[in-house]
Amino acid sequence: MSASGGTKAIVAALAANLAIAVAKFVAFLFSGSSSMLAESVHSLADSGNQGLLLLGGKKAQREATPQHPFGYGRERYIYAFLVSIVLFSVGGMFAVYEGYEKIKHPHAIEAWYWPVGVLVFAIIAESFSFRTAIRESNETRGSLSWTQFVRRAKAPELPVVLLEDFGALIGLVLALAGVGLALGTGDGVWDGIGTLCIGILLIVIAIVLAAETKSLLLGEAAGTDQVEKIKAAVVDGDTVTGIIHMRTLHLGPEELLVAAKIAVQHDDTATEVANAINAAESRIREAVPIARVIYLEPDIYNAAAAAAGVNPAKALGGTPDGTPGATPAGPTADGTPGDAPDTPADPTESGH
Repeated sequence: MSASGGTKAIVAALAANLAIAVAKFVAFLFSGSSSMLAESVHSLADSGNQGLLLLGGKKAQREATPQHPFGYGRERYIYAFLVSIVLFSVGGMFAVYEGYEKIKHPHAIEAWYWPVGVLVFAIIAESFSFRTAIRESNETRGSLSWTQFVRRAKAPELPVVLLEDFGALIGLVLALAGVGLALGTGDGVWDGIGTLCIGILLIVIAIVLAAETKSLLLGEAAGTDQVEKIKAAVVDGDTVTGIIHMRTLHLGPEELLVAAKIAVQHDDTATEVANAINAAESRIREAVPIARVIYLEPDIYNAAAAAAGVNPAKALGGTPDGTPGATPAGPTADGTPGDAPDTPADPTESGH
């Protein structure tokens, strides 16, 4: 897994969650607090989730095979999706069940100093883990807001760790509030209410993670800035006069497939077209290094046919369903000047 995958943040979160899980469970044994039991299971689930992320990163590094010619980059998306399932089932549903049982059959908290002390320790440890995740994310986030970063990030690890750590901190505050109210009022129902709130929080976070990773599993296009760089790199204004249509797809967080039909002059020789394609591929890889799989199909742009509707897909920016696009950049096949391509809006504008 590359640095952009946030390995440091994952390891920091794993170490923090393992220590916190042990401390919470010990506090539960001494105090009988259901909030502490729910939080210990939550931390244990988070530890397993970080293990899944590390395993997915390892498996994604395998070389391509004849059966999987595009490699295993999407393993990271699969394991991130498994994280959301574990968080929902093991963390969220267990906490909801435990909270319901504690509300139905409340009992007083014993040895109050154990849960309070452990919760304070856990908040400090989770804060350090959360700070590490924020620092790692800031290296790749750029000018995006945190919401945009979570929605548009192609590497799933950092958004997962960010949401887990954020949810853990909120859950700890809820647990501390539940324990505090139970101690202050002498009514154990508050401990159950705090546990129930933790469960609902974990379920919401799990649903958000599942929605984001589902989009990555389905396949997302390159970011808007990358698409523009690729477009600029393809056209040389000489042999390659424009892009008829183009599609991009992430094969993994750091591997991009580019497929485009490009417009060439009708009197170019096969050698000239082949050399132009090779040069365009080199320019694409230089502009966007993660563009590792590139397919460029040459075609002769026919302005008259496109205008007459005979072959509208050959209009620059034309779509697969035949919707006409704009006229080409530079001279057309008949020698008349054209306008800049007006390709369809990039699908990544809306995030995952």
